[in-house]
Amino acid sequence: MQIKVLGAGCANCHTLEDRTNLALGQLGAEGTIEMVTDYSQIAGYGVMATPALVVDGIVVFSGRVPDVPELVSILAGTQA
Repeated sequence: MQIKVLGAGCANCHTLEDRTNLALGQLGAEGTIEMVTDYSQIAGYGVMATPALVVDGIVVFSGRVPDVPELVSILAGTQA
């Protein structure tokens, strides 16, 4: 699973990254997380509000930081 956290590198972005790592651990899933701070790349995903989470090329949400249980649910739903 390839995961990207889109944002300016603010505290919310880092919180999202940390919570996503925790959610992956709870799922026992493997994945790489990349922080994307380049605004042109973020705009390329059509994201207007950050932080946002992209899983395997698909934006799964933007503009908020979900809690770990919600992230577990989101990531479980994206696994094939």
